[in-house]
Amino acid sequence: MTDKPTVYVLSGPNLNLLGTREPEIYGHDTLNDIHARLEAQAAELGLRLECRQSNHEGVLIDWLHEAYVAGAKAVLLNAGGYTHTSIALHDAIKSIKVPVIEVHLSDPMKRESFRHISYIGMAAVAHFAGHGAQSYTLALDAAAGL
Repeated sequence: MTDKPTVYVLSGPNLNLLGTREPEIYGHDTLNDIHARLEAQAAELGLRLECRQSNHEGVLIDWLHEAYVAGAKAVLLNAGGYTHTSIALHDAIKSIKVPVIEVHLSDPMKRESFRHISYIGMAAVAHFAGHGAQSYTLALDAAAGL
């Protein structure tokens, strides 16, 4: 029996505060709520998930490298505020041969102008934003089809 393909779900800064942080923008679901729904969906899709969150850019880069070394099928990445600032994450995505799908709860293009640039999006194979927690489920469906 072969192992199920693994999809990494990586969440960046402040996403540990989902459910209480600006719920009018990000909704009332906690990151654990989102992960639980993704785990159920992954089981139906025949996938294994590795869900992680860090407020530290270097840790996210290390996990991207780990996903590559581990032979992950894909990475779902919500880099939070690093989306708009991190050339280092952009370069890490470009350095690995694992498809990375950018995920956002809100639609950055409908928010402050500084959020309109996405260094993650410049390197990602797909992008899901503005659908609330459903952005993650849409992204996981896309990852399953890769």
